Amino acid sequence: MEKTTGHNGGMTRREFVRMTGKASLASAALGFGLSSRLAGAEAAGGDTIKVGLIGCGGRGTGAVKDCVAAAKGVELVAMGDLIEAKVKGCRENLKKELPAEAMKVTDETMFWGFDNYKKVIASGVNYVILTTPPGFRPEHFRAAIEGGVNVFMEKPVAVDPVGYRSVIETGKLAAQKKLAAVAGTQKRHQAHYLEVVKRIHDGAIGDIRAAQAWYNTGGLWHIDKTPEMSDMEWQCRNWLYFTWLSGDHIVEQHVHNLDVMYWILQALPKNVNGMGGRQTRVEPHYGNIYDHFAVEFDYESGVKMASYCRQNPNCANQVCDRIIGTKGEVYLDGALGVISGENPYKYEGENWNPQVREHTDMIESIRKGQPLNDAQRIAESSLMAIAGRMSAYTGRILKWDWVANTSKLDLRPAKFEFGPLPVAPVAIPGKTELV
Repeated sequence: MEKTTGHNGGMTRREFVRMTGKASLASAALGFGLSSRLAGAEAAGGDTIKVGLIGCGGRGTGAVKDCVAAAKGVELVAMGDLIEAKVKGCRENLKKELPAEAMKVTDETMFWGFDNYKKVIASGVNYVILTTPPGFRPEHFRAAIEGGVNVFMEKPVAVDPVGYRSVIETGKLAAQKKLAAVAGTQKRHQAHYLEVVKRIHDGAIGDIRAAQAWYNTGGLWHIDKTPEMSDMEWQCRNWLYFTWLSGDHIVEQHVHNLDVMYWILQALPKNVNGMGGRQTRVEPHYGNIYDHFAVEFDYESGVKMASYCRQNPNCANQVCDRIIGTKGEVYLDGALGVISGENPYKYEGENWNPQVREHTDMIESIRKGQPLNDAQRIAESSLMAIAGRMSAYTGRILKWDWVANTSKLDLRPAKFEFGPLPVAPVAIPGKTELV
Protein backbone atom coordinates (compact mmCIF):
# COMPACT_ATOMS: atom_id res chain seq x y z
CA MET A 1 0.00 0.00 0.00
CA GLU A 2 0.83 3.71 -0.37
CA LYS A 3 4.33 2.93 -1.50
CA THR A 4 6.04 6.24 -0.83
CA THR A 5 9.06 6.54 -2.01
CA GLY A 6 15.77 13.18 10.25
CA HIS A 7 15.65 15.18 11.64
CA ASN A 8 13.68 16.59 14.59
CA GLY A 9 12.71 20.26 14.41
CA GLY A 10 12.59 22.76 17.23
CA MET A 11 9.02 21.99 18.15
CA THR A 12 7.22 20.76 21.26
CA ARG A 13 3.54 19.90 20.84
CA ARG A 14 2.54 18.75 24.33
CA GLU A 15 -0.63 20.74 24.79
CA PHE A 16 -2.48 21.48 27.99
CA VAL A 17 0.06 20.01 30.46
CA ARG A 18 0.03 21.35 34.01
CA MET A 19 3.47 21.50 35.57
CA THR A 20 3.16 22.08 39.28
CA GLY A 21 6.55 20.72 40.32
CA LYS A 22 4.94 18.93 43.28
CA ALA A 23 5.28 15.40 42.04
CA SER A 24 5.95 13.77 45.40
CA LEU A 25 2.52 14.54 46.86
CA ALA A 26 0.71 13.34 43.76
CA SER A 27 2.91 10.27 43.51
CA ALA A 28 2.07 9.24 47.04
CA ALA A 29 -1.63 9.76 46.41
CA LEU A 30 -1.54 7.37 43.45
CA GLY A 31 0.87 4.88 44.94
CA PHE A 32 3.89 5.92 42.89
CA GLY A 33 6.21 7.05 45.67
CA LEU A 34 9.85 7.42 44.73
CA SER A 35 12.61 5.39 46.24
CA SER A 36 14.83 7.34 48.62
CA ARG A 37 17.69 7.26 46.12
CA LEU A 38 15.63 9.03 43.47
CA ALA A 39 13.74 11.31 45.83
CA GLY A 40 16.74 12.97 47.38
CA ALA A 41 19.97 11.06 47.92
CA GLU A 42 22.78 11.20 45.38
CA ALA A 43 22.97 8.05 43.29
CA ALA A 44 25.90 5.79 44.02
CA GLY A 45 28.57 5.58 41.35
CA GLY A 46 27.20 2.32 39.99
CA ASP A 47 23.78 3.92 39.61
CA THR A 48 24.94 6.73 37.35
CA ILE A 49 22.72 7.08 34.29
CA LYS A 50 25.00 7.86 31.36
CA VAL A 51 22.76 9.25 28.65
CA GLY A 52 23.30 9.34 24.92
CA LEU A 53 21.00 11.54 22.84
CA ILE A 54 20.22 10.38 19.30
CA GLY A 55 18.29 13.14 17.53
CA CYS A 56 19.27 16.69 18.52
CA GLY A 57 16.16 18.66 17.59
CA GLY A 58 13.68 20.36 19.86
CA ARG A 59 12.17 17.16 21.22
CA GLY A 60 15.58 15.65 21.90
CA THR A 61 16.76 18.78 23.69
CA GLY A 62 13.61 18.79 25.82
CA ALA A 63 13.87 15.09 26.58
CA VAL A 64 17.42 15.47 27.90
CA LYS A 65 16.33 18.26 30.23
CA ASP A 66 13.40 16.13 31.40
CA CYS A 67 15.69 13.16 32.02
CA VAL A 68 18.20 15.19 34.04
CA ALA A 69 15.33 16.64 36.10
CA ALA A 70 13.87 13.19 36.71
CA ALA A 71 16.46 11.77 39.10
CA LYS A 72 19.83 12.26 40.69
CA GLY A 73 22.95 10.87 39.07
CA VAL A 74 22.05 11.55 35.42
CA GLU A 75 24.77 12.68 33.00
CA LEU A 76 24.58 13.47 29.30
CA VAL A 77 27.77 12.01 27.84
CA ALA A 78 27.18 11.66 24.07
CA MET A 79 25.09 13.22 21.30
CA GLY A 80 24.34 12.31 17.70
CA ASP A 81 22.33 13.57 14.76
CA LEU A 82 22.31 13.37 11.00
CA ILE A 83 23.35 17.05 10.71
CA GLU A 84 26.58 18.36 12.26
CA ALA A 85 25.15 21.81 12.99
CA LYS A 86 22.24 20.32 14.92
CA VAL A 87 24.58 18.41 17.23
CA LYS A 88 26.78 21.42 17.93
CA GLY A 89 23.83 23.78 18.38
CA CYS A 90 22.09 21.39 20.75
CA ARG A 91 25.25 21.01 22.80
CA GLU A 92 25.59 24.79 23.19
CA ASN A 93 21.94 25.12 24.21
CA LEU A 94 22.21 22.34 26.77
CA LYS A 95 25.37 23.84 28.26
CA LYS A 96 23.20 26.80 29.22
CA GLU A 97 20.29 24.68 30.47
CA LEU A 98 21.86 21.77 32.35
CA PRO A 99 23.80 21.74 35.62
CA ALA A 100 27.53 21.54 34.95
CA GLU A 101 27.77 18.14 36.64
CA ALA A 102 25.17 16.73 34.22
CA MET A 103 26.76 18.01 30.99
CA LYS A 104 29.63 15.66 30.13
CA VAL A 105 29.58 15.76 26.32
CA THR A 106 33.02 16.37 24.82
CA ASP A 107 34.18 17.09 21.28
CA GLU A 108 35.01 13.39 21.01
CA THR A 109 31.48 12.27 21.97
CA MET A 110 29.57 14.30 19.37
CA PHE A 111 28.67 12.40 16.21
CA TRP A 112 26.86 13.11 12.95
CA GLY A 113 26.01 11.33 9.72
CA PHE A 114 23.77 8.35 9.08
CA ASP A 115 25.84 6.13 11.43
CA ASN A 116 25.79 8.59 14.35
CA TYR A 117 23.49 6.32 16.38
CA LYS A 118 26.00 3.46 16.26
CA LYS A 119 28.73 5.71 17.62
CA VAL A 120 26.55 7.07 20.42
CA ILE A 121 25.56 3.54 21.46
CA ALA A 122 29.21 2.46 21.47
CA SER A 123 30.41 5.48 23.47
CA GLY A 124 29.90 4.01 26.95
CA VAL A 125 26.31 5.09 27.56
CA ASN A 126 23.80 2.94 29.44
CA TYR A 127 20.65 4.91 28.50
CA VAL A 128 19.80 6.32 25.09
CA ILE A 129 17.08 8.78 24.14
CA LEU A 130 15.78 8.18 20.61
CA THR A 131 14.23 11.34 19.18
CA THR A 132 15.03 11.12 15.49
CA PRO A 133 12.17 11.04 12.97
CA PRO A 134 10.08 7.89 13.57
CA GLY A 135 11.09 6.29 10.28
CA PHE A 136 14.49 5.58 11.85
CA ARG A 137 13.10 4.25 15.13
CA PRO A 138 13.00 0.46 14.51
CA GLU A 139 16.63 0.35 13.33
CA HIS A 140 17.92 2.58 16.13
CA PHE A 141 15.93 0.68 18.78
CA ARG A 142 17.33 -2.62 17.56
CA ALA A 143 20.91 -1.33 17.58
CA ALA A 144 20.58 0.02 21.13
CA ILE A 145 19.14 -3.16 22.59
CA GLU A 146 21.71 -5.31 20.77
CA GLY A 147 24.32 -2.97 22.23
CA GLY A 148 23.08 -3.60 25.78
CA VAL A 149 21.67 -0.11 26.35
CA ASN A 150 18.38 0.91 28.00
CA VAL A 151 16.10 2.85 25.64
CA PHE A 152 13.74 5.78 26.00
CA MET A 153 12.11 6.23 22.59
CA GLU A 154 9.71 8.90 21.47
CA LYS A 155 6.42 7.95 19.91
CA PRO A 156 5.57 6.59 17.40
CA VAL A 157 8.00 3.72 17.06
CA ALA A 158 7.23 2.68 13.48
CA VAL A 159 5.69 4.08 10.30
CA ASP A 160 4.79 0.82 8.54
CA PRO A 161 3.93 -2.83 9.36
CA VAL A 162 7.49 -4.05 8.67
CA GLY A 163 8.81 -1.57 11.22
CA TYR A 164 6.07 -2.58 13.68
CA ARG A 165 7.13 -6.22 13.54
CA SER A 166 10.77 -5.22 14.00
CA VAL A 167 9.94 -3.30 17.19
CA ILE A 168 7.92 -6.24 18.54
CA GLU A 169 10.91 -8.55 18.09
CA THR A 170 13.37 -6.05 19.57
CA GLY A 171 11.07 -5.65 22.57
CA LYS A 172 11.31 -9.37 23.18
CA LEU A 173 15.09 -9.14 23.02
CA ALA A 174 15.03 -6.28 25.52
CA ALA A 175 13.05 -8.46 27.92
CA GLN A 176 15.55 -11.29 27.52
CA LYS A 177 18.45 -8.93 28.19
CA LYS A 178 16.61 -7.22 31.09
CA LEU A 179 16.85 -3.81 29.49
CA ALA A 180 14.28 -1.02 29.82
CA ALA A 181 12.31 0.14 26.77
CA VAL A 182 10.05 3.07 27.63
CA ALA A 183 7.98 5.11 25.19
CA GLY A 184 7.22 8.83 25.24
CA THR A 185 3.46 8.40 25.54
CA GLN A 186 3.44 10.64 28.58
CA LYS A 187 -0.28 10.41 29.30
CA ARG A 188 0.41 6.98 30.83
CA HIS A 189 2.53 8.81 33.41
CA GLN A 190 0.11 11.70 34.00
CA ALA A 191 -1.73 11.83 37.33
CA HIS A 192 -5.29 12.52 36.22
CA TYR A 193 -5.11 10.00 33.38
CA LEU A 194 -3.86 7.33 35.79
CA GLU A 195 -6.66 7.99 38.26
CA VAL A 196 -9.49 8.27 35.73
CA VAL A 197 -8.43 5.19 33.75
CA LYS A 198 -8.23 3.21 36.99
CA ARG A 199 -11.81 4.26 37.79
CA ILE A 200 -12.97 3.23 34.31
CA HIS A 201 -11.41 -0.19 34.75
CA ASP A 202 -13.02 -0.45 38.19
CA GLY A 203 -16.45 0.01 36.57
CA ALA A 204 -17.22 3.69 37.18
CA ILE A 205 -18.98 4.07 33.82
CA GLY A 206 -20.20 0.50 33.47
CA ASP A 207 -19.66 -1.35 30.20
CA ILE A 208 -18.02 0.76 27.52
CA ARG A 209 -20.23 1.22 24.46
CA ALA A 210 -18.38 3.80 22.33
CA ALA A 211 -15.39 6.12 22.30
CA GLN A 212 -14.15 9.19 20.46
CA ALA A 213 -10.67 10.65 20.10
CA TRP A 214 -9.61 14.01 18.65
CA TYR A 215 -6.24 15.58 17.82
CA ASN A 216 -7.30 18.62 15.81
CA THR A 217 -4.79 21.47 15.67
CA GLY A 218 -3.57 24.26 13.45
CA GLY A 219 -0.61 24.24 11.10
CA LEU A 220 2.99 23.41 12.04
CA TRP A 221 6.41 24.55 10.90
CA HIS A 222 7.93 23.60 7.56
CA ILE A 223 11.29 24.02 5.86
CA ASP A 224 11.79 25.11 2.25
CA LYS A 225 14.41 23.35 0.17
CA THR A 226 17.56 25.37 -0.61
CA PRO A 227 19.98 24.74 -3.49
CA GLU A 228 22.55 23.48 -0.99
CA MET A 229 20.29 20.69 0.30
CA SER A 230 20.12 17.29 -1.32
CA ASP A 231 16.69 15.67 -1.56
CA MET A 232 17.54 13.39 1.35
CA GLU A 233 18.76 16.20 3.61
CA TRP A 234 15.71 18.35 2.86
CA GLN A 235 13.27 15.53 3.54
CA CYS A 236 15.00 14.69 6.81
CA ARG A 237 15.00 18.34 7.89
CA ASN A 238 11.35 18.70 6.81
CA TRP A 239 10.48 15.27 8.14
CA LEU A 240 6.93 15.91 9.35
CA TYR A 241 5.66 15.96 5.78
CA PHE A 242 6.98 12.69 4.38
CA THR A 243 5.24 9.43 5.15
CA TRP A 244 8.45 7.41 5.23
CA LEU A 245 9.81 9.65 7.98
CA SER A 246 6.78 10.62 10.10
CA GLY A 247 4.11 8.11 9.15
CA ASP A 248 1.83 11.12 8.47
CA HIS A 249 0.39 13.17 11.32
CA ILE A 250 -2.13 10.47 12.29
CA VAL A 251 0.89 8.35 13.25
CA GLU A 252 3.32 10.99 14.46
CA GLN A 253 0.86 12.98 16.57
CA HIS A 254 -2.54 11.32 16.92
CA VAL A 255 -0.86 8.17 18.28
CA HIS A 256 -1.15 9.83 21.73
CA ASN A 257 -4.94 9.54 21.65
CA LEU A 258 -4.92 6.09 20.09
CA ASP A 259 -2.60 4.84 22.82
CA VAL A 260 -5.00 6.21 25.45
CA MET A 261 -7.86 4.36 23.75
CA TYR A 262 -5.85 1.13 23.70
CA TRP A 263 -5.14 1.63 27.40
CA ILE A 264 -8.79 2.23 28.26
CA LEU A 265 -10.40 -0.38 26.00
CA GLN A 266 -7.72 -3.00 26.75
CA ALA A 267 -8.18 -4.40 23.26
CA LEU A 268 -7.04 -3.96 19.68
CA PRO A 269 -9.52 -3.42 16.85
CA LYS A 270 -10.62 -6.13 14.45
CA ASN A 271 -11.33 -3.77 11.51
CA VAL A 272 -10.17 -0.29 10.55
CA ASN A 273 -12.08 1.99 8.17
CA GLY A 274 -10.55 5.38 7.38
CA MET A 275 -10.73 8.37 5.11
CA GLY A 276 -8.78 11.59 4.77
CA GLY A 277 -7.31 14.07 2.39
CA ARG A 278 -5.15 17.08 1.64
CA GLN A 279 -6.94 20.39 1.20
CA THR A 280 -4.98 23.24 2.78
CA ARG A 281 -1.40 21.93 2.68
CA VAL A 282 -0.79 21.42 -1.02
CA GLU A 283 2.52 23.25 -1.62
CA PRO A 284 5.67 21.16 -2.25
CA HIS A 285 7.15 21.91 1.18
CA TYR A 286 4.25 19.92 2.65
CA GLY A 287 5.61 16.75 1.10
CA ASN A 288 3.15 13.92 0.52
CA ILE A 289 1.08 13.65 3.71
CA TYR A 290 -2.60 14.41 4.33
CA ASP A 291 -3.90 17.23 6.51
CA HIS A 292 -7.00 15.47 7.90
CA PHE A 293 -8.18 11.95 8.78
CA ALA A 294 -11.33 10.33 10.16
CA VAL A 295 -11.09 6.66 11.12
CA GLU A 296 -13.51 4.19 12.69
CA PHE A 297 -12.00 1.36 14.75
CA ASP A 298 -14.32 -1.63 15.18
CA TYR A 299 -13.82 -4.01 18.14
CA GLU A 300 -14.89 -7.60 18.81
CA SER A 301 -16.89 -6.36 21.82
CA GLY A 302 -19.11 -4.28 19.55
CA VAL A 303 -17.50 -1.02 20.62
CA LYS A 304 -16.77 1.46 17.86
CA MET A 305 -14.15 4.14 18.39
CA ALA A 306 -14.27 7.24 16.20
CA SER A 307 -10.90 8.90 15.65
CA TYR A 308 -10.33 12.36 14.17
CA CYS A 309 -7.16 14.33 13.53
CA ARG A 310 -6.49 17.47 11.55
CA GLN A 311 -3.73 20.03 11.03
CA ASN A 312 -5.35 23.01 9.30
CA PRO A 313 -4.71 26.71 10.02
CA ASN A 314 -7.45 29.00 11.33
CA CYS A 315 -9.46 26.11 12.77
CA ALA A 316 -10.47 25.29 16.33
CA ASN A 317 -8.11 23.17 18.43
CA GLN A 318 -9.52 20.01 19.98
CA VAL A 319 -7.21 17.51 21.68
CA CYS A 320 -9.25 15.22 23.93
CA ASP A 321 -10.87 11.82 24.46
CA ARG A 322 -14.44 10.78 25.30
CA ILE A 323 -15.58 7.37 26.49
CA ILE A 324 -19.26 6.42 26.75
CA GLY A 325 -20.45 3.66 29.06
CA THR A 326 -23.73 2.23 30.34
CA LYS A 327 -23.40 4.18 33.61
CA GLY A 328 -21.70 7.38 32.54
CA GLU A 329 -19.18 9.17 30.36
CA VAL A 330 -15.54 10.25 30.66
CA TYR A 331 -13.88 13.37 29.29
CA LEU A 332 -10.07 13.58 29.25
CA ASP A 333 -7.62 16.13 27.95
CA GLY A 334 -4.19 17.39 28.97
CA ALA A 335 -5.60 19.23 32.00
CA LEU A 336 -8.97 17.67 32.85
CA GLY A 337 -10.24 14.28 33.90
CA VAL A 338 -14.03 14.22 34.46
CA ILE A 339 -16.52 11.40 34.94
CA SER A 340 -20.25 12.15 34.66
CA GLY A 341 -23.21 9.84 35.29
CA GLU A 342 -23.90 7.48 38.19
CA ASN A 343 -20.41 7.87 39.69
CA PRO A 344 -19.41 11.50 39.06
CA TYR A 345 -15.81 12.46 39.62
CA LYS A 346 -13.41 15.25 38.75
CA TYR A 347 -9.68 14.97 39.33
CA GLU A 348 -8.51 17.92 41.41
CA GLY A 349 -5.25 16.59 42.82
CA GLU A 350 -1.69 17.60 42.08
CA ASN A 351 -0.45 17.11 38.54
CA TRP A 352 3.24 16.54 37.97
CA ASN A 353 5.07 17.04 34.67
CA PRO A 354 4.49 13.72 32.84
CA GLN A 355 7.44 14.27 30.50
CA VAL A 356 9.73 14.25 33.54
CA ARG A 357 7.77 11.51 35.25
CA GLU A 358 8.22 9.02 32.39
CA HIS A 359 12.00 9.25 32.86
CA THR A 360 11.67 9.03 36.66
CA ASP A 361 9.64 5.83 36.32
CA MET A 362 12.11 4.37 33.82
CA ILE A 363 15.20 5.20 35.89
CA GLU A 364 13.62 3.86 39.05
CA SER A 365 12.75 0.59 37.29
CA ILE A 366 16.35 0.21 36.05
CA ARG A 367 17.83 0.86 39.49
CA LYS A 368 15.44 -1.63 41.08
CA GLY A 369 16.38 -4.29 38.54
CA GLN A 370 12.79 -4.40 37.25
CA PRO A 371 13.09 -2.59 33.91
CA LEU A 372 9.91 -1.33 32.30
CA ASN A 373 9.21 -2.59 28.79
CA ASP A 374 6.62 -0.70 26.72
CA ALA A 375 7.79 -2.03 23.35
CA GLN A 376 4.87 -4.27 22.43
CA ARG A 377 2.26 -1.83 23.69
CA ILE A 378 3.65 1.21 21.86
CA ALA A 379 4.25 -0.84 18.72
CA GLU A 380 0.59 -1.86 18.74
CA SER A 381 -0.60 1.70 19.40
CA SER A 382 1.60 2.86 16.52
CA LEU A 383 0.11 0.17 14.29
CA MET A 384 -3.40 1.40 15.10
CA ALA A 385 -2.41 4.75 13.59
CA ILE A 386 -0.58 3.10 10.69
CA ALA A 387 -3.64 0.98 9.88
CA GLY A 388 -5.85 4.07 9.94
CA ARG A 389 -3.53 5.81 7.49
CA MET A 390 -3.32 2.77 5.22
CA SER A 391 -7.11 2.52 5.10
CA ALA A 392 -7.49 6.23 4.33
CA TYR A 393 -4.74 6.22 1.67
CA THR A 394 -6.20 3.23 -0.19
CA GLY A 395 -9.94 3.54 0.48
CA ARG A 396 -10.01 -0.03 1.83
CA ILE A 397 -11.46 -1.45 5.06
CA LEU A 398 -8.57 -3.35 6.66
CA LYS A 399 -8.50 -6.29 9.01
CA TRP A 400 -6.15 -5.84 11.95
CA ASP A 401 -4.64 -9.30 11.59
CA TRP A 402 -3.76 -8.65 7.96
CA VAL A 403 -2.04 -5.35 8.71
CA ALA A 404 -0.16 -6.79 11.70
CA ASN A 405 0.91 -10.11 10.21
CA THR A 406 0.71 -10.02 6.42
CA SER A 407 1.22 -6.54 4.99
CA LYS A 408 4.63 -6.14 3.39
CA LEU A 409 4.60 -2.34 3.43
CA ASP A 410 8.13 -1.03 4.05
CA LEU A 411 8.54 2.71 3.46
CA ARG A 412 12.30 2.90 3.87
CA PRO A 413 14.25 4.33 0.93
CA ALA A 414 16.61 2.03 -0.91
CA LYS A 415 19.67 3.93 0.33
CA PHE A 416 20.40 6.06 3.38
CA GLU A 417 22.75 8.63 1.91
CA PHE A 418 22.70 12.30 0.97
CA GLY A 419 21.64 12.62 -2.64
CA PRO A 420 18.61 12.31 -4.90
CA LEU A 421 15.37 10.99 -3.38
CA PRO A 422 12.20 11.52 -5.39
CA VAL A 423 9.09 12.49 -3.44
CA ALA A 424 6.43 9.81 -3.69
CA PRO A 425 3.06 10.99 -4.99
CA VAL A 426 0.27 11.90 -2.59
CA ALA A 427 -1.95 8.86 -1.98
CA ILE A 428 -5.25 8.74 -3.86
CA PRO A 429 -7.95 6.44 -2.38
CA GLY A 430 -9.05 3.85 -4.92
CA LYS A 431 -5.81 4.21 -6.90
CA THR A 432 -3.04 3.84 -4.33
CA GLU A 433 -1.97 0.23 -4.12
CA LEU A 434 -2.45 -1.86 -0.98
CA VAL A 435 0.77 -3.69 -0.09
